[in-house]
Amino acid sequence: MITKMSHTALYVLNQDEAKDFYVNKLGFEVCTDTTMEGFRWLTVTPSGQPDLEITLMAIQPGPLYDEATVAQMQELVKKGAMGSGVFATTNCQATYEELKSKGVEFIAPPQERPYGIEAMFKDNSGNWFSLTQRHF
Repeated sequence: MITKMSHTALYVLNQDEAKDFYVNKLGFEVCTDTTMEGFRWLTVTPSGQPDLEITLMAIQPGPLYDEATVAQMQELVKKGAMGSGVFATTNCQATYEELKSKGVEFIAPPQERPYGIEAMFKDNSGNWFSLTQRHF
């Protein structure tokens, strides 16, 4: 029986830049940053949620992808077609202002939606996310 999701992955163009974005702009914590057999295993977690790790995966040739596939994937990541997610907050407007002041690129400012308040932003690789404050 599956009890929870422990890890998910995002493709990033540069792991060092992604680490800086998620840690210094979003306030996440680094869980793992190690190299195994030429592969860098880099995971971050939202502060206070250590049971969910986000793997920041470099797109590189190897057993899974050849050079041509890597080039195609990098282009898709830049266009925002490979990764997305939803992050929750208790105050969307305040979080929006804080992240914007840190240089986070927002696609849409906070807007009222049927399910709550939502803003949308991109990471430095092109992955996009919703930032939501749910109505209860």
